[in-house]
Amino acid sequence: MNEHSSGHQNDIAWPKIATQLELTDFDADRRLLDLPGTSLVIFTAQGCTACRYARQRLPGMGLPVERLVWIDAQENFGLVQRYEVFQLPALFVVRDGAFFAALHASLSPAELRRALAEALARAPEELP
Repeated sequence: MNEHSSGHQNDIAWPKIATQLELTDFDADRRLLDLPGTSLVIFTAQGCTACRYARQRLPGMGLPVERLVWIDAQENFGLVQRYEVFQLPALFVVRDGAFFAALHASLSPAELRRALAEALARAPEELP
């Protein structure tokens, strides 16, 4: 299934990201260490307008990741502290169990693709 992005790129069909996970303080570390490929980890919260936009749009952006991993910042304060989340939504890149970076980009396909490429070009670190 393809979804069209809005704005000036509405002629381009972006493939959906098929896999989405909801992780918590209790299972995030183990799952992120074990998951192969690239995960985009997104901290969100209810009542956050930008978070609702991210939940609605990110799955249809066709980003070069195997999965989106959603973490409720209100319910998982341990992860919020370890990842040093100060603003929502907060996005991070994890590949093959290694932490690469926080993403600082607008929620547009082009900006996110650029930020992902830059993050994955860095040396990996241990998960926070």
